[in-house]
Amino acid sequence: MDKAIDRRTVLQTGLVAALGAGVSAGTRTEEAPSAVAGAPLLRDKFFGCVAGVYVGSAMGAAVEGWSWERIEKEHGTLDRLRPYHHYQATSEWVREPGTTEDGVERQKLMILAILARQDRVTAEDVRRSWLEHMNPKAPGLISEPFEGALLQMARTPMPAADIGKYCDYSGLVSLARSCHPIGLINAGDVPSAIADVHEVGQLYNVAGSRGVRWAEVTVASIAAATKPGATVDSVLGAVFDHCDRSGTTWVKEVGVRPELERGLELVNGCRDFRDLRVKMDTVYAGRGIPYASSFANEVVTKAICIFKMTGGDTWEAIRSAVNMGRDTDCLAAIAGGMSGALSGARSIPEDRLAQVDRATALNPHTCVRKTVRETADGLFEAYRARLARLRTFVDAMSAA
Repeated sequence: MDKAIDRRTVLQTGLVAALGAGVSAGTRTEEAPSAVAGAPLLRDKFFGCVAGVYVGSAMGAAVEGWSWERIEKEHGTLDRLRPYHHYQATSEWVREPGTTEDGVERQKLMILAILARQDRVTAEDVRRSWLEHMNPKAPGLISEPFEGALLQMARTPMPAADIGKYCDYSGLVSLARSCHPIGLINAGDVPSAIADVHEVGQLYNVAGSRGVRWAEVTVASIAAATKPGATVDSVLGAVFDHCDRSGTTWVKEVGVRPELERGLELVNGCRDFRDLRVKMDTVYAGRGIPYASSFANEVVTKAICIFKMTGGDTWEAIRSAVNMGRDTDCLAAIAGGMSGALSGARSIPEDRLAQVDRATALNPHTCVRKTVRETADGLFEAYRARLARLRTFVDAMSAA
C-alpha cells in the first residue's frame, strides 16, 4: 500500500465519526442549525480554539516562569495583555502587548502544512513547512533555541520521523501546547487525531514518549469538543476512553490517566484558580533544571483541571491559567484552546482579540501575520475540503 495514502486514509471508525460531525460536501456548515440551542456552530468552535490559544499565549507570556505569588503581588489578578521580554540574548526586543511566542510559531507551521494539504498531515508535510516558512533566525529569538537544531536536521535527508529522536527535551510540553490544529483537522474524530499527533509528534519527540502521550490529551479534547452537543463531561470522557490505550504496565502505573485522575480530584472544592494553584503547588514544584515547569504532564494536567473547573468558559480558562504561575503561556494556550473548541470565543473581550491581531501585524519575526479569524477560517475550510473528499469516497464505494 502506498505509504502516503495509508497515513492519510481514515479507518472505518474514524470515517464514520468524521462524516457524522455535521459537515457534508456543498453544505455551508455555519448556516446549519445548532444541535443545542445557543451552542456555537462548528466554525465558531474553530475560531474559539485558535483565539483561545493566541490570547492565552500572549497574556501568559508576560509572566511566564513567575510564581503565582509574584503575579499577585505585581498585578493582582492579571487579565490584561502586557508587553514583555523573552530570551536573555534578545532582551532589547520588548514585545508589543498581544505578541504570541514560540508555541504559536510552532503551531503556525503546522497550520501552513494543513492548508497546503487541505487535509490531515504527516511529519514530512510539517517538515516541508519548516523548510519553506520557518524564519531561520527565529530559534532563540521567537522560538526555543533547540528548534534551531531541529531545523538543521530537517535540512538533511534524514526521515522526518527520526528528527525527534535527537531532541534533548522529548518530555516537554512543546507538542501538547501547539498541536491544536491536528485536533481541528480531525474535528469529531478522536482516534484519527491521536494517530496524527503520534505521527507529527516524531518531529519533536521520541516515538511513543511522554511528550506525545500527553499531546494525545490536547488533540483528543479538541476533537471531542467540536462534536455537536459536546459538554465538559463528554470531552473528559473521550480523553479517558481514548488516551493511554496500549495497555502496558508502564502506562497503567505512570501514564496519562492516573495523573489526570489525581489532578481532577484536586479540583473538588476549588472555588477558583486561587484555590487550585495552592493545591497544585503541593504536587508540581520542580526547580533547578532547564524547563523545570514545562514538562507536559504538569501543564496538560493543570489545563484539564482548569477546563473542568471553569466549565469550558474560554475567557475564564485563560484568566485562570495566566494567574496559576510557572509555565503560564503554555498552560493558557492549552486550557484556552480546549475551552474555545467547546464554547467558542464569545467570552473573550473583543479588545484582547483586536490587540493580538495588531501585535501579530507588527511582529517582525513571525512566519505568518494572518489574523485570528483568517487563521481559523483557513483551517475550517481545509476541514470542509477534507470531508468533501470523504463524502465522495463513501458515495463511490457505497455504489461499488
